[in-house]
Amino acid sequence: MKIRVVSSREEIFTLNPNERVVHLAFRPSNKDIFALVETCPKIEVIQLPKSYRRTVSKSIEMFLEMQRIQLIEGDVWGHRKDINEYYSIPSSVIEKIRELKMVGTPAERIEEKVARESKLNPEMVAYILTKEASA
Repeated sequence: MKIRVVSSREEIFTLNPNERVVHLAFRPSNKDIFALVETCPKIEVIQLPKSYRRTVSKSIEMFLEMQRIQLIEGDVWGHRKDINEYYSIPSSVIEKIRELKMVGTPAERIEEKVARESKLNPEMVAYILTKEASA
């Protein structure tokens, strides 16, 4: 699974319209969020660093909720944008989620355990878990 890392406002307009998971590495304005949703109509998740997540307006949160787009907090640890514009979630993490699911581990425990071991945010683990359920 890949997360598209966007590091500037200008980059929003160059995105592939099929992007589903995007990490914004800058503090987005309401206008930036609207532009992102317009540019990528299939978007499912917008991830923001913790400090930026707190500054998102209630109106944008409601807008994203109505569009069924998850706004989650998290980072892409150790990612270098100059090398690759995508952050790949290691297949070992996805395998771990599958294994825990197969043995009947509750979703909350899976989120907690995998988040602790992989430095992924529990909300992102929950998203992967729901994607795996439909896959």
